[in-house]
Amino acid sequence: MYAEIMSCGYSYHTQPFQMTNPEGLRAYLFRLQTEGACEALVDGRMQRVEAGDLLMFKPGDSYSLNVSAQPEGEPAGADAGISSGDYFVICQGEWLDQWWNRKERRQRVKVVPDERWLSLWQALILEKRRFEDEDPELADYLLRALCLGLDRAADTQSELQGKSFIATRMKNFIDEQAALSFTVADVAAHVGLSVSRTVHLFKECFGLTIIQYTQNVRLSMAIERIKYSSMTLEQVAETCGFGSYSYFYRVFRQKYGVSPAAFRGR
Repeated sequence: MYAEIMSCGYSYHTQPFQMTNPEGLRAYLFRLQTEGACEALVDGRMQRVEAGDLLMFKPGDSYSLNVSAQPEGEPAGADAGISSGDYFVICQGEWLDQWWNRKERRQRVKVVPDERWLSLWQALILEKRRFEDEDPELADYLLRALCLGLDRAADTQSELQGKSFIATRMKNFIDEQAALSFTVADVAAHVGLSVSRTVHLFKECFGLTIIQYTQNVRLSMAIERIKYSSMTLEQVAETCGFGSYSYFYRVFRQKYGVSPAAFRGR
């Protein structure tokens, strides 16, 4: 039996947005915050959700989402701009029931976005957009692969936290600050280590340099804005933390083999 996918997409909010379902969800809801922040009902109370937070709810769970200019906990007078991006999928089915019950699951877990399962999420979105031409079997397999990828991401993050909580703090700092300008020294100061120790520890835990990881996060943000927003490419470069369009162009072309303009033209 195929899993039924009721809704799947990528949302980017620049205006206040609220939704609530206190009576309980009728299907599974998976949501990955990719940039910015919002508030969601997690473990019975509204909590701040930031980039890298994966939310997973089962049928019957209460759910509320609040995207506002001033999330809970921020001081009055903080920047009133709104920026919140996320992937989501709402689905149900017997395979999902079996998969969910394989182990105890938390409603929120911090993960390292991985291009492999993010590409599965993107492929699932594109397949759902085909409407009459949608292939239910293909969508079903994409969803199963995505669920297994999310499991691996959550398990990997748990292992990393066991090895080095400090390295996880570094990654979270980069995830949160990627759209802004910062240096390796800023990352080191955040965790209270020397620059050399910071560089070595991050590479040991994640297999990438701080600069490589930061570029990957920024490029992921840029991809979503190129695909799903009407921003100019110069605006994309600026809002994703690249110091100039020429630098953005060079990094983008090196990573994907085409220019940002050619990618958007596809």
